[in-house]
Amino acid sequence: MYDSVFPSALRRPAGSVLVLLAALSLFAHLGIARADEMLVVNLDQAKVLQLPEKTSTIVIGNPGVADVTFIKRSGNLILTGKSYGQTNMIALDANGKALAEMQVRVAAGPGAVVVQLGDKRVSYSCSPRCQPTLALGDDTTFSGQVTSQAQARNGFAAPNAR
Repeated sequence: MYDSVFPSALRRPAGSVLVLLAALSLFAHLGIARADEMLVVNLDQAKVLQLPEKTSTIVIGNPGVADVTFIKRSGNLILTGKSYGQTNMIALDANGKALAEMQVRVAAGPGAVVVQLGDKRVSYSCSPRCQPTLALGDDTTFSGQVTSQAQARNGFAAPNAR
């Protein structure tokens, strides 16, 4: 249910190769991710992550790609994919010391189908039946039609729409 995010600062010079190998072994044993590992979250979906103890601040490199909600009581983080791309996420303690850093990639979810029609692109979500969906980079006419239909549908569900 939870992914562990604790790619400790492995970029510090180690006294010896033996110390570095011991640290890597410990991280692997604890399920701790290395700084070069990639966390993948699907577009418009969220993932719950467990942060290192003493995390007090979360920094996301490009909030246009991914967004975070930090729940300090539990040390959990909700990571949401906002647009396609890659960014980084850093966990800091109360003194500003980096506790963890992770690369984050936002990808298309399962069932996503992109159709290229000449110079125009349209997207569909095909789980289990293909339906038009909004995606960055889609043809503006197609996007406008999908948006209009979604707004009309949402209007029927509004409490005052009788």
